[in-house]
Order: sequence, then structure tokens, then C-alpha cells
Amino acid sequence: MIIAIDGPAAAGKGTIAERLAAHYHLPHLDTGLLYRAIGKEMEDRGLDPDNAKAAGKVARALKPARLADPSLRGREAGELASRVAVHEPVRTALLKFQREFAENPEGAVLDGRDIGTTICPNADVKIYVTASREVRALRRTNELRAKGRAVEFETILGEIRERDARDSGRAVAPLKAADDAELIDTTHLTADEAFRAALAIVERRQKQGSKAAS
Repeated sequence: MIIAIDGPAAAGKGTIAERLAAHYHLPHLDTGLLYRAIGKEMEDRGLDPDNAKAAGKVARALKPARLADPSLRGREAGELASRVAVHEPVRTALLKFQREFAENPEGAVLDGRDIGTTICPNADVKIYVTASREVRALRRTNELRAKGRAVEFETILGEIRERDARDSGRAVAPLKAADDAELIDTTHLTADEAFRAALAIVERRQKQGSKAAS
């Protein structure tokens, strides 16, 4: 069973993906980490993240061990990821990596922005997780403040808006819900409620698949 989960930043897709993977004992890939790793690698080397050719070269040389870097979870890495993700050479280089992960015999859970549309268009379950920009910005602000970061809500909201525009407006594999994806709006949901909604979708799809097979 392949579960594809897409959605914008801070909507809750990562948390849902992790919990579904644990529930079904499936491997989980946060595909955003791939782009964060590339962006961070470019920054570390002093390269311009807006340089498509250089970003593509870094992507082709990416080692899985790089994904364990805790700094990739930071706000700065997220911004860098959004900038390198617009480049066609980067997305081409990572396409094979992601699809091979999804081909695990037992199945897999992948979350990102183009999983259901580009990476795994034939996924058994597709979920699109969203929330209002204001709620997403508040979540991110609270998360950063809890880590001791002095950040302003309006600044984070502005970054969310810019990132949404980049992710939705890029020419290659833009952020959007697959036509057959089921929507979960987490604006007014707790993490537990969002997980239960996702679990209900997966179980319903499994039952539908069993009936079709019989």
C-alpha cells in the first residue's frame, strides 16, 4: 500500500504521515528533507540556491546520510528548500530516488507537495492536507518560539505566503491536490483529530480496494 500525502507548509501533513507509517508499520519518507538537504548543502558551499544548474549538480550527488542532519528541520532550511525545488534539474534528479523508495514491497508513506500528482500518481491512497495561512503561520510561530527563537507572527505569515506562491506557481510539479485526492482541512482540528480523519480515509480506500479485487 502506497500512501501519498501532499499539502503546504505547516498544514500537518508530516505529522499525519509519520503516524500513519507507524500505525501500518510502513517506511516513511519526508520528501521535503531532500530539498532541504540540497538547499542547505548549497548554502554550506556558498552556492546560489537560485542557480538551477548548480542545484541540479548537488541533487545528483545527494547522499541519504545527509537527511539525518538536524539542521534540516529548521526554518532557514525550509526557505532554501522552496527556492531549490523550483528547478527542473533538481526535481528530475530526485524523481528516481523517491519512486524507488515508494516501490518498497510492503508499501510506503510519502509526504511532500507533488507525491500524488507526480511521484506516485498511482498511489493507493492520496490525501491533501491543508489549513488557513493564518493558522499555519501561528503554528510555525509557536513552534519556533518554543525552541527559543524570537520571531514575529507577521514575519512568519509573510514567509508562508511567499512559499505558497513559489510552490504553487513553479512550472515543474507545482503544489496542488491530485484529482483523486481526499481533502483534510486541519484549520480547526487537533493533531489527533487530523490523524483519525486520515486513518478513516485509508481504511475506507482499503475496503474499496478489497471489494474491487473480489
